[in-house]
Amino acid sequence: MDKQQEIILSRSGKNWLLFKIYFLTSLFTFTGGLAMISVLKREIVDKYKLMEEKDFYNYAAISQTLPGVIAINNACFVGKKINGYSGMFIAALSAILPAFIFMLIATVLYALLPKDGPIYFALSAIRAISAAFIFSAALTIAKHNLKSIINILMAIFCFACTIFGLLGALELIVIAVVIGLYTAFRTRKKVVGDNA
Repeated sequence: MDKQQEIILSRSGKNWLLFKIYFLTSLFTFTGGLAMISVLKREIVDKYKLMEEKDFYNYAAISQTLPGVIAINNACFVGKKINGYSGMFIAALSAILPAFIFMLIATVLYALLPKDGPIYFALSAIRAISAAFIFSAALTIAKHNLKSIINILMAIFCFACTIFGLLGALELIVIAVVIGLYTAFRTRKKVVGDNA
C-alpha cells in the first residue's frame, strides 16, 4: 500500500486531504463554485478516488440549486460523504478561508492599490480564466446530467429564460421541480400499467 492510500484510510488523513483540496482549489479559482467543480472533480474523484463520479456530480447539481454559496454547499455535501460531520466542517472551513484571507488583505490594502495599470490588467486576465473554468464546469455537468430528452429540453428552456431575463432562478427551479415530478409520476404510472 503506498503512502497516499495510507493517508486516505485514516480519519484525520481524510480531513487533512479535504482541507488541502478545498483550500487550494478555493485559493486558485477566483470565481468560486462553478469554476471549482472541474478542479474538485479531478482531485476528489480522479486523483484520490474519495468518491464515485456519479455521487460527485449529484452533489454538484444539488449545490447549485440550494440557497447559499455553491462552493460551501458542495464542500458540506462532499465532506460529509467522505468523512462525516468532521469532514463537512473541515471542507466548508477550507473553502471559505482563502476568500476570507483575500478580503481581509484587500480591505486593509484597498487605499494603497492602484486603480489601473498592471494590477488592473492582471485581474482582467483572471476574470477571463474564470469564465473558461465556469464554461468547462457547465459542459461537464451537462454531460453527466442531460441524459434524457426532457432534461435536455428543460436545460435549453432554462438557459434561454436566463439569457433573455424572462424568468428568475426561483421560478425556473419551481418549474423544473413540477416537470420532474410530473415526469416521474407519469413514468411510474406507465411502469405500473405495463406490469398489470
